[in-house]
Amino acid sequence: HEPMYILLSHLSFVDTCSSSSIAPKMLCDIFAEKRGISFMGCAAQFCFFGLFEAMECFLLASMAYDRYMAICKPLLYTLIMSQRVCVQLVVGPYIMALVCTMTDTVLTFGLPFCGSNIINHFFCDISPLLSLACADTWINELVLFILAGGIVIFSGLIITYSYVCILVAILKIRSADGRQKAFSTCSSHLAAVSILYGTLSFIYVRPGSASSLDINKVISLFYTMVIPMVNPIVYRIR
Repeated sequence: HEPMYILLSHLSFVDTCSSSSIAPKMLCDIFAEKRGISFMGCAAQFCFFGLFEAMECFLLASMAYDRYMAICKPLLYTLIMSQRVCVQLVVGPYIMALVCTMTDTVLTFGLPFCGSNIINHFFCDISPLLSLACADTWINELVLFILAGGIVIFSGLIITYSYVCILVAILKIRSADGRQKAFSTCSSHLAAVSILYGTLSFIYVRPGSASSLDINKVISLFYTMVIPMVNPIVYRIR
């Protein structure tokens, strides 16, 4: 099961980086009399946070594929999950996340911001930034919907297909102990997937007219701070 531990180490790294891109500035703002962030600082925070969140989605898909191979094809697991495949399962999410995030960052910070510069959020997120732009943002909202929806759907399809195959394989196991052992190897990953994807889908895949910045702030606090702390606990569950 070495590939799973490699993927878990990268997931832990991504969670740490994701929180680190938000928490230090947020804590400084809590105790500062005058709160503010530079344009480039806002762009960097936006880019890095989006990058690590997209990475996490793709890494969870890679982990689902690893579980599929371990349960559905156990005899071929060590042969198929070679070092080259492990590298691809790790590097692939980084590349795809970088492309998606850079596209969104360039489009967002290419907009003119000539009005109020007060961000109604505790970090530079897409929705409050678009609300400050003094230009039509429908293209940005469309691209956001396509990219965010694409990330969730693409990685979600991989996860769904993997778990459908896993479920079929588990149901074929005759002994109750065997079924329980097989399910225990997937339960923690499934819980992490449900928490993250449910939260991100609620915020980013909804139409802009249905969004609420105040509600988004509460939910954003959950997935920027709570989920990275919960993941290590979830993956200890057996």
